[in-house]
Amino acid sequence: MASLSDDDSQQNLILGIAVGVISLVLFLAIGIALYANGKAHKARPAVAAATAPVVATVVETVAVVIPDGASIRVENGIVYFYFATGSTDLAPGAAEALAAVIKGVEGGKKAVISGFHDTTGDPAINEQLARKRAEMVRDVLTGLNVPAEKLELKKPAVSEGTGSNAQARRVEVKLVD
Repeated sequence: MASLSDDDSQQNLILGIAVGVISLVLFLAIGIALYANGKAHKARPAVAAATAPVVATVVETVAVVIPDGASIRVENGIVYFYFATGSTDLAPGAAEALAAVIKGVEGGKKAVISGFHDTTGDPAINEQLARKRAEMVRDVLTGLNVPAEKLELKKPAVSEGTGSNAQARRVEVKLVD
């Protein structure tokens, strides 16, 4: 026959395992919540840019020296978003730069969003990053009440030519009929 102390030991073992499993589930839930919260904080700058009021329409060519960071240039009605290496963060002023695009869409045109990447590093990762950058610009436009059916995402392309890698890491937004 089993003694009373053996039964207590088995109950303590089962209780310990149950507490361990419950603790593991709680820590996993807390970890997932913290991870999701961290991603939400990273997305907030784009949302803040998307909700900024549109102040003016930019119609002139603006020449910008493109550092290895995020910047925006508007030239001949095309909005160019340049990105830092490995980043999908938009430069400040995204909503203002898209004012001409928004006006064109309201006038019946369609906005074509094209992501580009350079030739350095892993081509698959570069293409995925270019797609995420284009999706970020699309999300800003939809946040500014541009209907999704008026937006077209193009497959990411490799930039070739005499430009720098900083110029290759870009998204272009053009208006088409």
